[in-house]
Amino acid sequence: MFALLFLTLAQAQSPVPPAAPTVQGFPGNPTGFRPKVEIPFNRFYDYPELLAWMDKLEENFPKLMHHEVIGHSVEGREMRVYTLTNSEKGTDREKPAMWIDGNVHGNEVQGGEAVLYTAWYLLENYATLPAAAELVDENAFYLLPSQNPDGRAHWFEEAHTAHSSRTGVQPHDDDRDGRFDEDPADDLDGDGQITQMRKYVPGEGNFRLDPDDPRLMIYVPPNDKGAKGDWILLGEEGIDNDGDGQINEDEKGGYDMNRAWPGMWEPDFVQYGAGPYPLYWPETRCIASFLFDHSNVAALQSFHNNGGMILRGPGAEAFGEYDREDLQAFDELGRDGEKMLPFYRYMVIWKDLYSVFGGFTTWAYEDLGVISFTNEMWNTDQYYPDRSKAPEEGGRSGADKARHFFDDNLLLGAGYVNWHPFKHPFYGDIEIGGWRKDVGRVPPSFLVEEMLHRNALFCLKHAKAMPKVSIGSIEVSDLGDGVKAIDAIFKNEHVIPTRTGRAARMKIGEPDAFTIIGKDVEVLAGGFRTDRFRPERIELAEREPARLLREDGIGPREELRVRWLVRGKGKKVTLAWQGEKARDVSVEVELK
Repeated sequence: MFALLFLTLAQAQSPVPPAAPTVQGFPGNPTGFRPKVEIPFNRFYDYPELLAWMDKLEENFPKLMHHEVIGHSVEGREMRVYTLTNSEKGTDREKPAMWIDGNVHGNEVQGGEAVLYTAWYLLENYATLPAAAELVDENAFYLLPSQNPDGRAHWFEEAHTAHSSRTGVQPHDDDRDGRFDEDPADDLDGDGQITQMRKYVPGEGNFRLDPDDPRLMIYVPPNDKGAKGDWILLGEEGIDNDGDGQINEDEKGGYDMNRAWPGMWEPDFVQYGAGPYPLYWPETRCIASFLFDHSNVAALQSFHNNGGMILRGPGAEAFGEYDREDLQAFDELGRDGEKMLPFYRYMVIWKDLYSVFGGFTTWAYEDLGVISFTNEMWNTDQYYPDRSKAPEEGGRSGADKARHFFDDNLLLGAGYVNWHPFKHPFYGDIEIGGWRKDVGRVPPSFLVEEMLHRNALFCLKHAKAMPKVSIGSIEVSDLGDGVKAIDAIFKNEHVIPTRTGRAARMKIGEPDAFTIIGKDVEVLAGGFRTDRFRPERIELAEREPARLLREDGIGPREELRVRWLVRGKGKKVTLAWQGEKARDVSVEVELK
């Protein structure tokens, strides 16, 4: 007893070991780090909240991020682009840049949070992760949280389904009756959701209730036995607001800003939602103006939902295939993306999904020459990673059964509005019920952060692939009679070329320039060597040998050999490379 008391007193008097130091940042490790700005990434934010979080990051990291307003939406909301880079290491325009945006479709909300997460992750880890610091020092990021702030705002603020408020909000005559937005869906029961309507018609319907779960409707197909169901589905909640005998046929807006870009644009009768001409809406015009003005953008990512896809163009078969040297970058990034994003597939839009004319990311590649992807974020396969254990029995009813099991057991039924009676002015006694607007196209709260992190890090992998030029070995040879040959190797260290094949072929932007200058040095000739072992095999420039222009730039991880012939009294020259999509480089060379 005495020994135990002595031990207890000794333990009480012994010093408590100090806690492990907490470091600023959040690299993904769960201990030892504390973010400077703590953002809950288990929810989605309306547009003011989203901008407020971006502004909070800007306030806490003023040397690394600032914003500008590049335009306004139809309803006057600011279109803000946040520039993230270390300006002490050079201005944003001096560096290769990546454009990242989300939410061109108003209901596809998680793209906004993916932009926010990307900025947060880079800023929080800048001081402690060398890889994050290198990305911010050597590159610039142009971040637009939402291409469609009006659609986002209405999806948050009003009653909707998972699929509505996709459009912008400029009035549009969907049913071509000369009136605009006069018959949208109606929140009949006032619960903030647009769910489904069903009516009991004994022996006259085409659905029956699932005997194990009356929330589920089982389709009764036409048959020789004359068997029928007792229920009919009436579509989404709504009434005939315009008295034309139809319900919910003219929602607010009704166009698609992801069909409005100049690349392979087609009019509305070919590509629904395209508008009267390319870049018709102010949101698209201000984005296009920004990108035209920032020729340093070498990578582009636009976030949508859903389906778990990493999409590249072409959007239409008629375009043909992308340039071979560019496919190396697309394929390498896309296939790595499949490894980083479980249940996602790397796909070609027209071939693996459907044709899209006038799409944003296809325009960015086809008209601007930028390697561009669209990620369709979230895949409902992620409800049940082990598909063999998912309670799905095929068909719509089976899919609903699997979703109900998930919702009942992992969300305690929060995602579903149970069927309840309502007196409809036209249909009479009906029932209203179904899935909430935030079920299906977006993940449940506990899976949001994983989705954001994986997609954000795919963006950073894309950014790391942007071109980086270095000057390798340099050899000076005396050819006699005062003439010297200078042989230099210029290398692009990354997989995205300094000029994409598309840019080179269509002469988009400025060609790369390889230059030599020196006091009291005359440049007699210059050109690109075609054989590493035979310096006499060279494509000589016809004029201006001191400034060699190359439309093809430097390809994926390519080494390019350049030779200049010079003479004069000068003792040194400067070799340099300048281009739009990578940082300029130069080196001083002594002439022996």
